[in-house]
Parts: sequence; structure tokens; C-alpha cells
Amino acid sequence: MRCSGGMPLLNVGFRAAWRTLSPACYTTLAALAESRGDSALLLKSTSTDIYENLALEDWLHEYVQSRDRHVLLLWRNCPTVVIGRHQNPWQECNLKLMRDQGIQLSRRRSGGGTVYHDLGNINLTFFTSKKKYDRRGNLELVISALKRIRPQLNVLATDRYDLLLNGVFKISGTASKIGRTSAYHHCTLLCNSNRHVLSSVLHSPHQGLKTNATPSIPATVKNLCDEDPTLTCDLLMDAIAMEYARQHSCQSKIMLVDPKDNLLLPGIAKFTQELKSWDWIYGRTPKFSISHYFSVDHNLPGAEVELNMSITHGRIESCNIKLFSDWLPSMMCNQLASDLIGNKFCPTETLILASAYLRVCSQDNELCTKWNALCEQVMAIM
Repeated sequence: MRCSGGMPLLNVGFRAAWRTLSPACYTTLAALAESRGDSALLLKSTSTDIYENLALEDWLHEYVQSRDRHVLLLWRNCPTVVIGRHQNPWQECNLKLMRDQGIQLSRRRSGGGTVYHDLGNINLTFFTSKKKYDRRGNLELVISALKRIRPQLNVLATDRYDLLLNGVFKISGTASKIGRTSAYHHCTLLCNSNRHVLSSVLHSPHQGLKTNATPSIPATVKNLCDEDPTLTCDLLMDAIAMEYARQHSCQSKIMLVDPKDNLLLPGIAKFTQELKSWDWIYGRTPKFSISHYFSVDHNLPGAEVELNMSITHGRIESCNIKLFSDWLPSMMCNQLASDLIGNKFCPTETLILASAYLRVCSQDNELCTKWNALCEQVMAIM
């Protein structure tokens, strides 16, 4: 939403402050943050796109946080899986299931484990200077907010900086990025997320994958609305915003920010494009190898295949396809293995190669069927 002057529509209380600023001097959120007298800012993203919201984090870290301001950003996403900076997506989630269900994959710039986001999950990002970085304090703030609206809730912070409900169920995971002078800590808060989808997509089908990437630690999760059905995301976000304002002596009104607004956030489109690129999401994966043994045709004895690959920067560095019978001409398998080297470890590029070979054997229906069966198995692990 925009007003006639081209600036974003702000909540009541911020509009007047914005009007007092000279457009010639103050045209960005960074300038507004610098000019305000409050010690902290409360922001809420109007987007539910994971790449736009992660880009907003980057932009705030770069241009607002550097001014040594306390900032809290509230945001939510449509269904997506978010992996940590040093993680392997093939190890962490079921990519095929995600593609089938239209669930996005993203890689954040902070470390930590993999999480599932949907509109029933709240994301909180606390920006501070490096000197004032305090994950424990941020989690205690969230607990205080919950206690103020629902005193009966039994929520505590663990040594791993997670939040547990009733001492058992994880309702919040946490990660952080610490720069030279500034830092941010972000965490989730499960309100009414789809737990069936969560458990399904955060389960990798791979058994023979070897990697030094950071592994996630499984946990039993629960939604806050399962404990108290009257809790909603809006209610929780308002409570956290009020507690943040109370502790930082700032206005409790929230500024709405559109991550696509390049006037308010100059250069943010570049952040977004990088975060949604294949090179960032997949290409930043630490080197790994995969060994997969499968039967291509369960009705035909001897139709077994062993596939071994090593992948660097998301691209196939070496590949070996071993047949245990003459079920397929070994020459075709060897050529496929050779041509896969250097390609992205993804089903799309493999499908292109597989389709090219179909033209060679297009007159032999049985050979085409066998070839498709093999290629489907290869693509299924990608």
C-alpha cells in the first residue's frame, strides 16, 4: 500500500513522524531509523515470500543495524523449507516431495538447522550491535510476552536457545549471524503450523549420503494453539511487539514494510535475486557424496543398479553407474555417467540428458522403457 507521496503506508503514529521529514534528506528506511528519537524500531513485513523477507533481513543488517539501533522485525512466509548457511538440502529435506507440493527451498545467511515455515509460524529477527547481542535476553522477552497474555503457559529457554513448551515440545528454533560490529538473532514461534507437512518435508529419503555439512537435530514439536486454541499469530505478534516496546522504551506501533519497495529500501532487489538463485540455494552446499543401490525392475531378477556420485558446489564431480546384469547396454550407462559430470545435481538437467538418449533408441520400445526406469531412479535422488 502506498500514499500519494510514494512512501509506504505506515501505522498510526509513524505517519506524522514521516511527514515531518524532508523528502530531499530522508527517503529511505535507514534515514528514518537514524532520525527517530526512539531507541528501537518495530517493523513488520507485508510480504509472505521467503526470498523477499530474507532479503529484508540482509538490507536491515547492512543499512539500519549498522547505525547501532535496536530493531525487531516480524514476518511470516508461505510454505517453505529454510536451511542454514552450512547445510545440505539433500540431507535435510525431501526435495521431490517439496517440488510436488510447491513448497519452496531457501538458504539463509545464518547458521543453525533446517526449519519449515508456513503462515502458522511466526518469525522474529532481533537486530543489535555486536556488543549488545543477547540471544538469551531475546528469548526471555518472548517468554515474558507469552506470560502476559497467557500466564498458564509453561515455556522455558534451553541451553541451545530453543523454546520448549511443558519441558518437552519445541515451539521455537533459533539461529544468528554475528558481523564485525553488528549482529542479528532470529527465531521461529509455532502457532498453528501444519505439523503433518512439517514432519514430511523435513525427512530426507537418502540413506547413503556422506557430508560434513551441519546436520539438524530432530525434535518433537507442538503448536501453541494446540495448548490454547484462542491463540493466533496476530495475537502473538502484537503481544511480542508490546513487550519489546515496553522493554526498549519505544512506541508500540508497528511500521509496515514492503520488501519490494526499492524507494524505501534502495538496492534490495539485488539481495532478493541472490537469495533465490540456484548458486546460493544449492551451489553453496558443502561437498558431499552419495551411494544409492536400487532395483530398476522388481519383476526382473538382476535388474539392480549401484549409483555413486560426488558433488561439489552442487555440481556432479564424479559419477559411476554399475549394472549387475546386461539388463541395459553398459555403453549407454557409461555415457550417461560421463555426461552427467559437470552438470547440476538436479532432475531438470538430468531429464534433458535422458531425453537426448531416447532419440537414439526410439525404435526399441522395450529399451526405451528400461532407459526411462533407470533415469527416473537417478532423478529421484536429486
